[in-house]
Amino acid sequence: MRRIALITLVVDDYDEAIGFYTEALGFRLVEDAPRPDGSRWVVVAPGTEGGHGSGLLLARAKDEAQRGRVGDQTGGRVGFFLHTDDFARDHARMSAAGVRFLEEPRHEPYGTVAVFQDLYGNLWDLLQPSS
Repeated sequence: MRRIALITLVVDDYDEAIGFYTEALGFRLVEDAPRPDGSRWVVVAPGTEGGHGSGLLLARAKDEAQRGRVGDQTGGRVGFFLHTDDFARDHARMSAAGVRFLEEPRHEPYGTVAVFQDLYGNLWDLLQPSS
């Protein structure tokens, strides 16, 4: 079996990123381990797959070039897609938690969707796929 396990997301600060992803988006903290170089191995993931789904590796920017990419990892395009089985529930919970949605929910042939920003400005789709 092959799968994409982790995608790196460059962040300014480990703890603020953990707070946003776990509190505002409802992800779970999978791992937070110190590394010998002073950095941390921080993984967050949606759902309760017990490590079998995809996750985000939150990597603190190490230099000016990386800091320049924080919040713009995909050049202003939606780069992350959070699937849900209950759009209304998650949209309401995330909105109440302060997540900034850039549009009203819309219905497309592929599902119900709305674009939101993470705490750094990266664009995400909250998406409940059709059937």
